[in-house]
Amino acid sequence: MDSVDIRGLRVAVAVLAVWAASLMLPATATAAETVLTREQVQAAADKVRADPNMPGTRTEKKLRFKERDEEEEEPEKKTDSLDWLRDFVRAVAEGARWLIWGLAALALAWLAVRLHRWIRVRAGGARPGKALLPSHVGSLDIRPESLPDDIGNAAAGLWQRGQHRPALSLLYRGALSRLVHAHAVPVRAASTEGECVVLASTRLSPDAQAFFVRLIEAWQLAAYGGRLPSTAQVLAICGEFDLHLSAKAAAAELDDSLMKGAAA
Repeated sequence: MDSVDIRGLRVAVAVLAVWAASLMLPATATAAETVLTREQVQAAADKVRADPNMPGTRTEKKLRFKERDEEEEEPEKKTDSLDWLRDFVRAVAEGARWLIWGLAALALAWLAVRLHRWIRVRAGGARPGKALLPSHVGSLDIRPESLPDDIGNAAAGLWQRGQHRPALSLLYRGALSRLVHAHAVPVRAASTEGECVVLASTRLSPDAQAFFVRLIEAWQLAAYGGRLPSTAQVLAICGEFDLHLSAKAAAAELDDSLMKGAAA
C-alpha cells in the first residue's frame, strides 16, 4: 500500500473498547444505561481523533523501475510518423533509377543508328538521305527513268519538229535531274530557278555553271517572257548538254570524292 490510515485504525479500536466496557457493567444496570447511543459513539470517535498523540494520515512514496514497453512507446510513435517520408524518398529514388536506365538505352540506340550510317558511308554505300531526293521540282518530273538517255539529241529533235516549249522543258528537266542525282546538288521540290543556280554553283565547275546559266535563261525567256530563243542558241545548248552535265562523268567524280573521303 502507498499510504496507511493509522488514525482511522485507532478510532476503530477506541469504539471497540467502549463497547467492551459496556458489556462489563453490572447486570443490575437498566437497559437504558447499557445501550450506547449513536451520539455517544460519535463523541468517543471525535475524542480519539482530537488526541494529539494519535498520528494523522501518512503518505509514503516509493521508487520503482519504469516498464520497458512504456519507455519505447513514444519513440515508436515518432518512428511511425516518419514512415511516409521514407516511403516517398524510396519511391523517388526508384523512379530516378528507372529514368536514368531509360535515357541510357535511348542514347545507346541513337549511337547505334549513327554508327551504322557512318559505316555505310565509309564503305561507299548509299548516301544518307538518298530516299529523300525529290521526284519533282514544281510540276516538272526529274526522275531519271522519266527522261531519255540522250537528253540533248532528244531536245534538238523536238525543237526541229516545231515543239519548242517541250524541247526547252526537256532541257530544263534533264539539267535538274543531273544536278540532283549525279552532282548531289541539294535541289528541293520548291526550289526556284534562281535558287537552283545558286545551289549548283557550289558543286559544278565554272564551265558547267556557265552552261547551266545559259540553259536557265533560255527556259525563262520562253516560260515567263513569252519569247523563244534563237534556233542556234537552243541547238548549241543541246549539243553541249552531255559535255557539261554528263551523268557518267558526274558519277565518276562522285565515286572519286567518296574514295577520297574513305581514305581520309
